[in-house]
Amino acid sequence: MLTYDEKLAIIESFSELERKNVSMGRVNFQFEGSVTDKKNIVYHLHPNGNGFVYAGMLDNYDTDEKGLVNIRDFTEDQLRKLLKEAIQSLSPVEVTAGEEAIIGDSKEERWVDSGNNLLILVEENESWNIYFGLNLDATFDTYEEAREFLQEEGFTRK
Repeated sequence: MLTYDEKLAIIESFSELERKNVSMGRVNFQFEGSVTDKKNIVYHLHPNGNGFVYAGMLDNYDTDEKGLVNIRDFTEDQLRKLLKEAIQSLSPVEVTAGEEAIIGDSKEERWVDSGNNLLILVEENESWNIYFGLNLDATFDTYEEAREFLQEEGFTRK
């Protein structure tokens, strides 16, 4: 288990995060660049080593009802990976003209695999379509079916 100081050093290495001291020696870190109202990425990092990271937009972590993951027993690699993914999930997404033509005003999500391949999941006409670039890759009747397919193929929500 990492100590408080080790966790603090790892978190402070992310220049996107701004430290906010709170009560009882605890520390929050905010991401001012968030595209949502959610700004706290690290919540109540305590001198005893306990703390939480917001992963409410990520599918591959067990979160509580607020979307928080307890980082008490995380390794350095696990914590760095979680912080990177949490920041990325709340960062603005650059949309190409081609992607804009596909997405328009529809609800969309971006999914990536370990090779950094990007798929876009778009809700269109009461179905869910998966695009690879400008090409339609698959269509599903429900979001759950599309999400399950993407996860089985090794993709995680960006």
